[in-house]
Amino acid sequence: MHTALLAVALLVGCLLAVQASANLQLNKAVGTPYGASTLQLGLATGLLAVLAAAAGALGALGRLPDVDGWMLLGGLASPLYITSGILLFPRLGALAAVGLFVTGQMFASLALDLFGLIGLERRAPSAGVVLGALAVLAGIVVIIRAQRAAGPTGAGTGLSRAGRIGWPALGIVAGAALPVQGAVNARLRARLEEPLAVAVVSFTVATFAIAVVLLVLYATRRTPKPQVAPLKKMPWWGWLGGACAAAYVTGTFLLIPEIGAAVTVALTVTGQQLTSALIDQRGLFRLPRRALSGPRATGLGLLLAGSLAIQLA
Repeated sequence: MHTALLAVALLVGCLLAVQASANLQLNKAVGTPYGASTLQLGLATGLLAVLAAAAGALGALGRLPDVDGWMLLGGLASPLYITSGILLFPRLGALAAVGLFVTGQMFASLALDLFGLIGLERRAPSAGVVLGALAVLAGIVVIIRAQRAAGPTGAGTGLSRAGRIGWPALGIVAGAALPVQGAVNARLRARLEEPLAVAVVSFTVATFAIAVVLLVLYATRRTPKPQVAPLKKMPWWGWLGGACAAAYVTGTFLLIPEIGAAVTVALTVTGQQLTSALIDQRGLFRLPRRALSGPRATGLGLLLAGSLAIQLA
């Protein structure tokens, strides 16, 4: 059973990289990242609501009045992560963007375990966990430096000095939000006792939050009006983001109480890293091809080694 849970964690990590790539096509069609995020999260909410209704899980929502308000806020991480992916993938490439997400996820999950935050069991970090975290940090530094020195197609090309700091910072913060989301949703699951009902709540909150952001930005003319007609020409796989997001969020809050936040995140980020490297190397999902150069391969190796060290610790 434990081995099966590890395999599930690896798989949902792969889906997270696919989600971010598919969402770029949705963004191109809709014309605004905030509109694309709203649509994707709305679709995920609808999908989960149908599944919850079919499984008879919606009745658990009647327990919401007895739930602490902060337990409903886990969904706020989803729009932050999804919108960040849409903004970062074209600028930094899949491998660099996911590397930043991974760094944020890894250190946030270690903090959750170390301090026993949000009701998680306190787990003291071993030497292997510390070395793994340092390897992850070294890996993303190597990748980002390689991107900036990569010439005309390098991810750092054309970015202002502020952008070279701001975009990586956004990636780390967005990544750090994901394990926090998983831990909050795990607490909500303990109250509602229905995983699908928890997922519906999480995505409903996420959809409402990003829809409010979209409306405010559109009203202040900081984002264009979302387009609908171009969606007819979007490739079919551009619609996969919602399903991938639903699978990831549901999977992580089920896995964290079973195998711990650090191991869950270590496995999911391993899946993210391998899939994002493949996307860059092959130019999948209509993204620019970025060869796995020596420094980028070294950075990927450090990320993977760090993840493996945490899993085995």
